[in-house]
Amino acid sequence: MNKKHIKGHSINWPIIIIPFVFVVALCVLFVAFPEGSYSVLGSIRKFVGDDLGSFYLFMGLGAVGVSLFLIFSKYGRIRLGAPDEKPLYSNFQWGAMMFTAGIAADIVFYSFCEWLLYANEDYISNFGSIQDWASSFPLFHWGPTAWAFYCVTAVVFGYMLYVRKVNKRNYSEACRPVLGKWTDRWPGRLIDFIAVIALIAGTATTFSLATPLVSQCFCRITGIIYSPAIDICVLVIICIIYSVCVFKGMGAISWLAKTCIYIMFALLAYVFFAGGEARYIIETGITAIGSVAQNFIGLSTKTDALRLTGFPQSWTFFYWAYWMVWCIATPFFIGQISKGRTVRQVVLGCWGFGLAGSYLSFIVLGNYGLGLQMLGRLDLIGMYASTGDLYSTIIAIIDTLPVSQIVHVIVIFLMIAFYATSFDSISLVAASYSTRDLETDEEPKKGLRLLWAILLILLPIALLFTESSMVNLQTVSIIAALPIGIVLIIMAVSFFKDANRRFFNGGINKETEQQSPKKPS
Repeated sequence: MNKKHIKGHSINWPIIIIPFVFVVALCVLFVAFPEGSYSVLGSIRKFVGDDLGSFYLFMGLGAVGVSLFLIFSKYGRIRLGAPDEKPLYSNFQWGAMMFTAGIAADIVFYSFCEWLLYANEDYISNFGSIQDWASSFPLFHWGPTAWAFYCVTAVVFGYMLYVRKVNKRNYSEACRPVLGKWTDRWPGRLIDFIAVIALIAGTATTFSLATPLVSQCFCRITGIIYSPAIDICVLVIICIIYSVCVFKGMGAISWLAKTCIYIMFALLAYVFFAGGEARYIIETGITAIGSVAQNFIGLSTKTDALRLTGFPQSWTFFYWAYWMVWCIATPFFIGQISKGRTVRQVVLGCWGFGLAGSYLSFIVLGNYGLGLQMLGRLDLIGMYASTGDLYSTIIAIIDTLPVSQIVHVIVIFLMIAFYATSFDSISLVAASYSTRDLETDEEPKKGLRLLWAILLILLPIALLFTESSMVNLQTVSIIAALPIGIVLIIMAVSFFKDANRRFFNGGINKETEQQSPKKPS
């Protein structure tokens, strides 16, 4: 990309300082008043995630429906850029950056253990056996709906950057065709502040969640006793890696994404071939994919209105809100790297690369652990029930593999690479959000990218010592999904409104007459 220098006064300091101070102030309140804050946020979350839970289901189905419409409609032919624009990256580079930015190190953590979290749910027994459904729900929650959220918003952001060619990269800018002059007034500013608050809260809890697994793998191969200090060292190492990549720009991010994919393939291949459960992994995976495909609409509309189990509220509603919060940064990055591709290619790429990577991870790693349980090799359900420690349970799964020390090393490098790749893209996006003016192919100032890289690591370090604050901050990000969902609707309407005016006014396809629009005032 063309890297141009930008003036210091072009940095939008309020969009950096106000949200960060707000989130830090919340953390201080959580520590000072743990019980009160937990109770208040719990009540708000119950109202937003339980009483209004159907909103998230509608959003999920809507995202899938709009994604399919973009594939098969005339809008799919729109190119993100000039009519003869060529893609910036090869398909492999593009797919690698897309997948690693969209799925942080959480996927490694959850691939090993998510089936275990579902195993004793009454909701699962209502559907059938643990064998069939404990392996199916991870594919549902990390499947087409999750990536549909990314598909739609990535198209909107890519269109904003390369067709509308705006010189402002704020979240609210994608809503300008609907909001008009209000984009530059308090509604637009409110949208931007909510977006950055959700970004900070979401990334902080994600960083804090899976880091202890890296630390415990390290302790397992070195014999060192685990302590939070090791978690901090891990976070610092991750910060150094992704800060260097963010500082160097898209070339370094692309290289790290490819490296991450290679390490992931190495881990999956080792578990598949060396674990001795290849047949079981394949057959259980086929069954799980079939179960999700056959029951997708039913699963996507299940509300448990009588609250007999509360499973949809605890899991499905939570996940859809989780993906909506991640729509703050990840789709912007996907749209940014999709210059030269059509809308149809972006949607198919998101689903193709996203589902392939997610499903491979859950099918191989998840079904290996499930196989240990169902074939009687290791009572993981009993182990988790007695300890309540998912990290030690995952370590036990890894220890069943031949030369398990190798697997621990691979997991360490993979999770660090995943974290670094995800958060260097997020830092780049956050720096773009907090810059007042950027040309189409211009990257944010290096110092600003580095600043965000540091800011995003500070809260996770603090949260490792305050577990209740981490839970509360996660609740904040989930609550923020409600207004973000409304913004996503406005963004989608804005895209169709502008695209229809620009390319299909009066029903005439004007795609071949595509021109660069004027920058909004």
